[in-house]
Amino acid sequence: MHRIRIAALTALVLGLSISPHLAQAQAIDNYSTLVHKVIYPSPTVARAQIQHAIAVATREHKNIILDFGGNWCPDCKVLNYYFHQPPNAGLLARNFVLVDINIGRYTHNLALAKKYNIPLHKGVPALAVLDSHGKLLYSQTGGQFENMSHMSPDSVTAFLNMWKPSR
Repeated sequence: MHRIRIAALTALVLGLSISPHLAQAQAIDNYSTLVHKVIYPSPTVARAQIQHAIAVATREHKNIILDFGGNWCPDCKVLNYYFHQPPNAGLLARNFVLVDINIGRYTHNLALAKKYNIPLHKGVPALAVLDSHGKLLYSQTGGQFENMSHMSPDSVTAFLNMWKPSR
């Protein structure tokens, strides 16, 4: 019985001393995945993706979020992370069709940004919200999310709640 207690105590002590290292390694893996994730597809597919999003949104009675940004952009990656964490992931899935629009290094899809009143010189990520038929409801014209890495996920939750379709 004494040996069992010593073995259990030893396992507990070893587990406690290893856990912080495992937690730190997991955090580094999560960060690395976030940093290297490709969010924005080829700039050439943006118009087709918007047309597809309109068809889906019309059928499912959802609004559309156009997310203008680039894979080089750390704040864009944070926004994407916030979009896919609770409670935002559920709000997004139930109420929106998300279209990630690649602007390259401010060299692609500039006409689309202009069409949806997105002033790219204010920074990215920048969002536009369309109704289910593709009509523009809102554009971020002041660079509201350009410092997303210094904002909380609650700012994304508030945005999603504000622009979800009324049913």
